[in-house]
Amino acid sequence: MRTTITSKGQITIPARLRKRWGLKKGQVIEFDENAPFLQARRVVDEKRARAVLGSMKKELAAKTVDGWMVWLRGPVELAPHAPRRR
Repeated sequence: MRTTITSKGQITIPARLRKRWGLKKGQVIEFDENAPFLQARRVVDEKRARAVLGSMKKELAAKTVDGWMVWLRGPVELAPHAPRRR
């Protein structure tokens, strides 16, 4: 996949890659100046991330991991296994 650097030094990250990496409008990325190749990573707002840390402690305290998944995603119905062909 290719992109062209504009006269202002800007690049466009192709939509397919933005979707794959979960990049949204307004998000900040930073470039690693010390990497031997072009390397960018999404910047995480640490203050915002810490604000939600532990916010569900009471709701999830007595649940198992399976219980958490059901609480977060809802119940999941698994399809019956198809017989194996030989």
